[in-house]
Amino acid sequence: MMKSINVVAGVFVALLVLLGATIFTVDQRQYAMVFQLGEIRNVIEEPGLYFKWPLIQNVRYFDKRILTLDSAEPERFLTSEKKNVLVDSFTKWRIIDPKLYYRSVAGDESRAKTRIAQTVNAGLREEFGKRTVHEVVSGERNKIMEQMREKADLDARNIGVQIVDVRVKRVELPSDVSESVYRRMDAERKRVANELRSQGAAEAEKIRADADKQREVIVAEAYRDAQKMKGEGDAKAAATYAQAFESNAEFYAFYRSLEAYRGSFKGKSDVIVVEPSSDFFKYMKSVGRGGDKAGR
Repeated sequence: MMKSINVVAGVFVALLVLLGATIFTVDQRQYAMVFQLGEIRNVIEEPGLYFKWPLIQNVRYFDKRILTLDSAEPERFLTSEKKNVLVDSFTKWRIIDPKLYYRSVAGDESRAKTRIAQTVNAGLREEFGKRTVHEVVSGERNKIMEQMREKADLDARNIGVQIVDVRVKRVELPSDVSESVYRRMDAERKRVANELRSQGAAEAEKIRADADKQREVIVAEAYRDAQKMKGEGDAKAAATYAQAFESNAEFYAFYRSLEAYRGSFKGKSDVIVVEPSSDFFKYMKSVGRGGDKAGR
């Protein structure tokens, strides 16, 4: 009885081992490549539970996700000005053709990274060699990254890999170069600032000149209008005086004499020297005679 139980248990264990060697699972983040006697039999891209022949078939898994290749140290490149720049970059890539990937680099991720790194570095060296320091630092970085991604992707397709993105994280100048570049940038900024100040001063002078011109025109026009109004007023006054003179010449002469007296004796200390028989005192004499007659 015990022997029969042991046999059944052994068979059950053998079946479990056989089943374990027959069944395999594929994760949604992986490709599964089935080999039969060393040759590629099938590539499975959909996740799920699958079967294989034990002993004669084996399975290798490759990552389906986007992977990152980050440079350990900044690379030194020469610009078109023959000046060194330190470039820190990274590359995003993924496997899109597992069969070609395996046949090209034997499915070795380190070999694939080496191939991609060489392609990216060569492309960056070429792109940086076409541009000045100012262009690679701030002017055309996005353009460099896009062109580099296209070139690297074209080469990576030969090993079954897609280059998703190439990014330049940092572009720095060596200490011996940065100082001269900063001085040049400072001089350029000062030149632009001085040019803007000159333009501003010229514009301000133009505005002031225009304002002065307008002020002179306004003052001249106001003076002209004032003189015109004054002339019109004087004409009306003269007409009024003439009309009054025509209406009552004696009263008009009397009124004008009073105006003359008022203008001549504005203050208590005012003194005027004239002949007593002058017509200036004509109405004063009349008032005096009228006062004497009244007194008498």
